[in-house]
Amino acid sequence: MDKLQKAREIINQTDKAMAELFRQRMEAVKDVAEYKKERGLPVLDAAREAEVIARNIQLMEDESLRSYYRLFLERNMEISKRYQHSLMEGTQIAYSGVEGAFAHIAACRIFPDGMKIACTDFESAYASVVNGECDYAVLPIENSYAGEVGQVMDLMYAGPLYVSGIYDLRITQNLLGVPGTRIEDIKTVISHPQALTQCNEYIQKHGYQAMQAINTARAAQEVAEKGDKTVAAIASAETASLYGLSLLDHDINESAANTTRFAVFSRVENCDRSSQNTFLLLFTVNNVAGALAKAISVIGKYGFNMKVLRSRPVKETAWQYYFYVEAEGDEHSENGKAMLNELAEHCDQLKIVGRYKNEILL
Repeated sequence: MDKLQKAREIINQTDKAMAELFRQRMEAVKDVAEYKKERGLPVLDAAREAEVIARNIQLMEDESLRSYYRLFLERNMEISKRYQHSLMEGTQIAYSGVEGAFAHIAACRIFPDGMKIACTDFESAYASVVNGECDYAVLPIENSYAGEVGQVMDLMYAGPLYVSGIYDLRITQNLLGVPGTRIEDIKTVISHPQALTQCNEYIQKHGYQAMQAINTARAAQEVAEKGDKTVAAIASAETASLYGLSLLDHDINESAANTTRFAVFSRVENCDRSSQNTFLLLFTVNNVAGALAKAISVIGKYGFNMKVLRSRPVKETAWQYYFYVEAEGDEHSENGKAMLNELAEHCDQLKIVGRYKNEILL
């Protein structure tokens, strides 16, 4: 056997072995996709991908082949993601609003393959997951300009669903009008009250009359239906193409840092604590002097850094409040278990509602 034939034989044997290894790898990828589908996790996990490539590249001892091996790993990752995307098709994601609303945009970016289901309000979107009609719900929990979304936090407190991820979406408001409209033609702008507040300086500067709508996408829809050049909507750029409107001006909100945090709610708790570094804790304290101060000190005592602490009234009981905490660390560690045990001594109710790694939606 000459050198060429020998080399080809080695390649054939290697390809045969790689085919079986590829099958095994894709079986594991299928399990990963099923895990993500159950818990409302997106296909793309950029940090995990970078970690795997960085670790595996070290396995290639021949430095002259490392750059080629990196390319091989990256293509492997791309194939794995394509397979996961195909397995995730048909997943139903509930959101509050209509197509083009910021919640819809967030749902599309987190779950590009899923079927988006529009719901009339936060409660019906949440209930659709509880009832099994949808797989997950994507709901806003906080806006950097307007603060917390109390209705969603109350659902979190009273309901059975888990938070499996939290994602930041930068909110950019734009002025949209029917085709052929000039800015000087506009006399009235329509949008959600929050959007009108965020763009108040712009509205005042141009002397527009402001009218409220249920949400920004509804405002765009209404402007398209009216066909009136004196009326414009304040909404996302994505909404313009949906309803056949022209983008007359962009980035008109006062704060460039305007961001909304969206949470993914699912029926199954996410158990992957390796990448999710923050847990969500809800509790009510005993009706005794100093109970809240003691509860807060217990969390710090065991080394957990509270990033967020808020209070909300309990709807069923006058003058009673529950507390919402986002804390860094692993509540399932020995320290975490000890913290929760001691915290329970000061609390009437105590529950972990999820874990997350904060991510930015591009």
